[in-house]
Amino acid sequence: MRRILLTLFFLAPLLCLAQNEEANQEVRELTATVMNAQTDFPLESVHVINLNQVKGTITDQYGKFTIPAAVNDTLYFSYLGFKTQKVRVTNDMFRFADTKISLTELAYALEEVIVRPYQLTGYLEIDVKNLPINNAYQYSISGLPTSYEAGNKNPSAVTKVLGAILNPADLLRNLFGKKPRQMRKLRQIKEDDNIRDLLASKFDRETLMELLQLEKVDIEDILNNCNYSKSFIRTANDLQILDAISNCYEEYKVLNRKQ
Repeated sequence: MRRILLTLFFLAPLLCLAQNEEANQEVRELTATVMNAQTDFPLESVHVINLNQVKGTITDQYGKFTIPAAVNDTLYFSYLGFKTQKVRVTNDMFRFADTKISLTELAYALEEVIVRPYQLTGYLEIDVKNLPINNAYQYSISGLPTSYEAGNKNPSAVTKVLGAILNPADLLRNLFGKKPRQMRKLRQIKEDDNIRDLLASKFDRETLMELLQLEKVDIEDILNNCNYSKSFIRTANDLQILDAISNCYEEYKVLNRKQ
């Protein structure tokens, strides 16, 4: 009996510690306010994304937001004209109701743009021959009203990723294989309207990099291996890029299961 009591005595602190850690990981509603670091005024319509829970929201006219979160989750803040910021969720943020997060304004410098027009002669027969010809196929992305340009190879789903499956060293297979958890986030990201709205307005791939934990070069490699054209990769918004990666990944999974 004495031995049992001693065992319980030593185990009790460990059990309490485990319970506290479990409570800290509980997903709760977190409320905070986003401020302008320079003026201390609240910022309205700031996009807030919980990178761990894959949930998004925006701030109201008073800069306040509420989002599901757990301790140690990472919140990602994005607002036009301000530096993006990541904040780790702590116990104090739940304990105190006046948590404020400040964003810093960015200084933009416009770079010189040189426009090089086509050298036209005025003769239609000659000028038509000098203009570049685009032989790329057109694809459609689910949820978007317009089509997009893809590569000039065979557009079938099989040929787009068959090489990745047959060749173990292919970048596509390596990238998908190394980031299975991040790739599984694709469906969650596509189901959140606030995240989709943010991605539709961005072209820098920064938010996608944070959500999928991929480098920009990795995103470009995935699209290149799925035969998307350079013009699409360069000009598409982040939502179009997300849908393109998602389609490519789903096709890869289907073909990979057949091997």
